[in-house]
Amino acid sequence: MKRSVGSLLSNATRQRFSNDRSGVAAVEFALVAMPFFALLFAVLQTALIFFAGQVLESGVSEAARMIRTGQAQAQGFDQAKFKQEVCDHIFGLISCNASLNLDVRTYPSFDQVKTTKYENGEFVEDYKYQPGVGGDIVVVRAFFEWPIIMPLMGVNQGDMDNGNLLLASAIVFRNEPF
Repeated sequence: MKRSVGSLLSNATRQRFSNDRSGVAAVEFALVAMPFFALLFAVLQTALIFFAGQVLESGVSEAARMIRTGQAQAQGFDQAKFKQEVCDHIFGLISCNASLNLDVRTYPSFDQVKTTKYENGEFVEDYKYQPGVGGDIVVVRAFFEWPIIMPLMGVNQGDMDNGNLLLASAIVFRNEPF
């Protein structure tokens, strides 16, 4: 004869288990912990991405001012020196390694400015450093592959084939007459 669990326990034992609430908070937290932490990390990661994008934009703007005013040309900047100038203005949030790419080009008019080549999830690497002379139209572009730390809940914020997110900054201006 088979007996159910309920019949094996006395009425007093069943009453004690049904009234015991000591583990309820732990069980409820276990149920909501994973979605809570996933949402928390998603918010933090998104905020960090926006902050890094703003820092990159600000750093490129400050470094481009050196080209616009002719200081970079007077000091003999090359691509490495210009990259260091950008890095000096982004205070360590974005690492200045191979993931940070800069492209500085001159164009004869504003309507001839071209976009960057991006094919099959990868850049066609053709980065140059052409700061121009006084009165030239200059485009300064910066690209940084931001690593996505936690692709949460099946949502990947990355837009590149390797899962990273491309942060970009572009500034178009006419050099001052120097």
